[in-house]
Amino acid sequence: MQDEILLMMPGPVPMPQRVRMAMARQAINHRGPEFGECLNDINRMLKPMFGTKNDCLILPGSGTAGMEAAVANFCAKKKIACLVNGKFGERLYDIGKIYASEAVELSSEWGTPLPLERLEEELENGVEAVTLVHNETSAAIKNPAEAVGKLCKKHDALFIMDGITSIGGDEVLADKWGADVAIVGSQKCLAAPAGLSAVSVSDKAWENIAEWRPYYLDLKKYKKSAEKNETPYTPAVPLFFALREACRIVEEEGLEKRIARHRNLADAVRAAVAAWELDLYPTVDELHTYSNTATAICYPEGIKDSEFRGLVKKEGIEFSGGQDRLKGKIFRIGTMGATGVPEVLAVIGAAEKALRQLGYERGTCGVKAAAKVLNA
Repeated sequence: MQDEILLMMPGPVPMPQRVRMAMARQAINHRGPEFGECLNDINRMLKPMFGTKNDCLILPGSGTAGMEAAVANFCAKKKIACLVNGKFGERLYDIGKIYASEAVELSSEWGTPLPLERLEEELENGVEAVTLVHNETSAAIKNPAEAVGKLCKKHDALFIMDGITSIGGDEVLADKWGADVAIVGSQKCLAAPAGLSAVSVSDKAWENIAEWRPYYLDLKKYKKSAEKNETPYTPAVPLFFALREACRIVEEEGLEKRIARHRNLADAVRAAVAAWELDLYPTVDELHTYSNTATAICYPEGIKDSEFRGLVKKEGIEFSGGQDRLKGKIFRIGTMGATGVPEVLAVIGAAEKALRQLGYERGTCGVKAAAKVLNA
């Protein structure tokens, strides 16, 4: 008997019982030492996941709040270039149009390699900051953050990197890659509840902070408060305790082992897709690779998204369809957070059963193909 839906989406993801229980406690004084210790613990544990020596500022709001804070504080009144090959790159561009003096969209078709040659041209033409989604889950493609960082460094531009769906689940080296601002969301690879984001900020970025900044997401205020182990405004305390517990789980597992687990689970899903003789959606090259926290799969002809995902949901499992222009064209299976072998085999089995029920007969057993890959 199953009384909870198994979420196999690119976030939110299932929360470990320890994380859930961390929220079930009485309210405390958010200006007292207990909350300060919690905030300090989170900052300490996040740094290795970001690959940074810089402090990580915890913000109220989901990953989009982190995106807006990054652009508003460091790109306001600047000429910026936004790399777009999916929904979330497009979101950064939309935010950039609000705050920047000029926002240039450098786009390719969703899920295809980004036009880095155009980026270099724009940097030569005076672009002062660049935004990039490292792991674009709308199309399940991992973008070349290191290469973008090198171009930004060459032209002395700020590099704003969305690591919302990669930090804590894949290798992220913000300092090495030159990411002046990096962002994570709590409900993705960290397997914490939704509602918090975190940003790391380089010394170079602080030197270039905008004079005009938003009130509630003014990162200078968060930095000043963080030095006292506080937040500038009343925090959602239960979410902070849950995030600390989620970070403790990452620390206990070991970051390298956690990253390897995420990669292995994604490899298993891709093996199942190959066995089914279906196509992966993204187009990859030597710089752009498949995401290790989400897999986007093209529907075969004749399979309707609502019917297919409806049958899977009857089995107690939920994954995602396509967004916007990809609606009805792809489905996306998440492999992030605390999920493991049982969950991945369950989602593959349910998806395979639904495909057969809807008349798709090509290919071989995806479960068997995945099982050969898991923990090989």
